Amino acid sequence: MIKVEHLVKKFGLRTAVNDVSFRVEKGTVLGFLGPNGAGKTTTIRMIAGYLPPTSGAVEVNGIDVVADPVAAQKQIGYMPENTPLYDEMTVEAFLNFLAEIRGFAGADRRRQADAIIDKCMLSSVRHQPIETLSKGYRRRTCLAQTLIHDPAVLLLDEPTEGLDPNQKQVVREMIERMAQNKIIVLSTHVLEEVEAICSRVMIISEGRLQVDSRPGDLKKRAGGYNTLTIEVVAPAAEALQAFAEIPDVAEVVSLSSGSEKQVLRLVPKDRQSLAVRAIEVASARRWLVTELRSDPGRLDDVFRQITITDDVGRKTA
Repeated sequence: MIKVEHLVKKFGLRTAVNDVSFRVEKGTVLGFLGPNGAGKTTTIRMIAGYLPPTSGAVEVNGIDVVADPVAAQKQIGYMPENTPLYDEMTVEAFLNFLAEIRGFAGADRRRQADAIIDKCMLSSVRHQPIETLSKGYRRRTCLAQTLIHDPAVLLLDEPTEGLDPNQKQVVREMIERMAQNKIIVLSTHVLEEVEAICSRVMIISEGRLQVDSRPGDLKKRAGGYNTLTIEVVAPAAEALQAFAEIPDVAEVVSLSSGSEKQVLRLVPKDRQSLAVRAIEVASARRWLVTELRSDPGRLDDVFRQITITDDVGRKTA
């Protein structure tokens, strides 16, 4: 378990992280989101034991990170955004070197390096110098470095930064395969990545934790969540009136009106689903529904609502 309690980090007069508290259990993939300068990387560095907090406490599997950072770091695999690599070494030599540093010797060292090479799908480049690798393979080598000692906790800062869509998918699949037996904290700007692999989302803004939720629940906070667009063959006035009379409809907006076909947007009260009731209304009047779309909500909309401030520093939503 990761346990963070009332974490504060100040740099001079600036407070980068302000009273942040949370816990993360095994089997969780936590998406840690926030705009640039929000405090994401600072928080992760404090959890990793590379940056001392001004105040507050961090524990990893019961070990106090501040009091005993070396013991805590044995539990942690930390992959910063710009992970250092020895470019002149081959992938195999580099990972054998790291395994030795982590306490593996002889045949155990080779077995551990080989296992990580297989896990991170690096077999085809194991004999190549790191400086010759593509971005995708370099990032996988960084991940292999993070995994070499089989840590219980992974702290991954922008793990797919700079990768093409295919390379991103490979890294995401690797993270998903490891998720069941580890705690994974994923700091990222890529919201589609959060939706794809994270079971929990936290948003930090201006150094404070603003949101702690599941991705599906968070999307329900989007302004257009469950707004229904319906295309129906029906008289314009009758369609507007009939759909407006649905109890859970707050507003009906005509998007396109013709002599026969109408395109309407139905805005729900309290974000209720309207699809079934709208079909019932159309069926009762023998109107043909040619298209029906319900807005599932978007994480980027919620992210903007939470993190964007106006010119005088107030939240815009």
